[in-house]
Amino acid sequence: MRKRLPVILGLVLLAAGGLWRAHWVADASTPPAAPGKRPTPVQVAAARLMDAPVFRHGLGAVQPLNLVTVRSRVDGEVMQVAFTEGQTVHAGDLLVQIDPRPYKAALDQAKAKQQQDEAQHANAERDLARYQQLAQSNFASRQQLDSQRATVAQLEAQIAGDAAAVESAQLQLDYSTIRAPITGRAGFRLVDKGNLVRATDATGVVTLTQLDPITAVFTLPERHFAIVSAAMKKGVVPAKAFAPDGQELARGELTVLNSQIDQASGTFKAKATFANAEGALWPGQSVTVRILVDTLRGVVTIPEDGLQRGADSAFVFVVNDDSVAERRAVKVRRQADGVVVIDDGVNPGERVVTAGAARVEQGTAVSATEATVAPLAQATPKPGDTQ
Repeated sequence: MRKRLPVILGLVLLAAGGLWRAHWVADASTPPAAPGKRPTPVQVAAARLMDAPVFRHGLGAVQPLNLVTVRSRVDGEVMQVAFTEGQTVHAGDLLVQIDPRPYKAALDQAKAKQQQDEAQHANAERDLARYQQLAQSNFASRQQLDSQRATVAQLEAQIAGDAAAVESAQLQLDYSTIRAPITGRAGFRLVDKGNLVRATDATGVVTLTQLDPITAVFTLPERHFAIVSAAMKKGVVPAKAFAPDGQELARGELTVLNSQIDQASGTFKAKATFANAEGALWPGQSVTVRILVDTLRGVVTIPEDGLQRGADSAFVFVVNDDSVAERRAVKVRRQADGVVVIDDGVNPGERVVTAGAARVEQGTAVSATEATVAPLAQATPKPGDTQ
């Protein structure tokens, strides 16, 4: 029995190997089953019926509404500096006090001269009245009467000159107190207490910059002049200022179009004014200004990502109720600010493919998810966008 055991084991192993080989050959000769085709994932957004604003964008720089270099109008020693650098001062606030004593003395002297001449004038008028009475009785000659009248007239002229001298001396005294002519932010202090200033100094004592409101001067292409000018004639043209990264900084309105177009560059300049209580805008800052020049009423719009360009025309992929993509030729009215205005080809409410269109063709089954679409009023211009 022990002698036949290896033979029996060998036969069993041989039979098992044959069964495995037959099963492997059968599997190799049978083709695998084709898996079912999965829907193509895409993002979609519904076409909307809405009022579409028409914007124009221009690059520019912030400029203060008023910039004043405050200078002394008299000579003298600085007795007091009443502001600090960077301080917001208001119109009429004391900035610098120049030694007023020489100007106060000059004013007193002018007033004294005026009083002296007024006293002489009063006496001359009394003499004139006496000469007039004497002339009626022939006790005074006509020559004496005319001479006295001339003396009175001469003193009246002197009194008028004295009044002018008093006014001039008072003005010089007032000039020794330097006050802020506008409300604004004080720059660097250019004088110190004890300095001697002169009316001829070019540097001044301080520069005041009005920051609220503030303006931005920006450039637009010449082809936009007609629509911008027409918008201003209709009423207020709203404006927004954006930082280079697209962050909104301030809101205001378009106030001025420059009086001429630059033929060399084919552009024109415009100015917008902004409230700036928070100081978001600063003189010299680079900004993009967006102005609202028109509104298209009741138009069909889709996100700009949904528009495709073919060799002959523009088209979109519309996803129907069966989740199948349909290619539609469309007529584009306007494309800007991330939105396309469609005149024909898409109806309000239809879902348009906005992401994944490269994997889609006519009749493709899709798995659609809703895309997030920002409201057009919140759209921000891209850096360098001047549409």
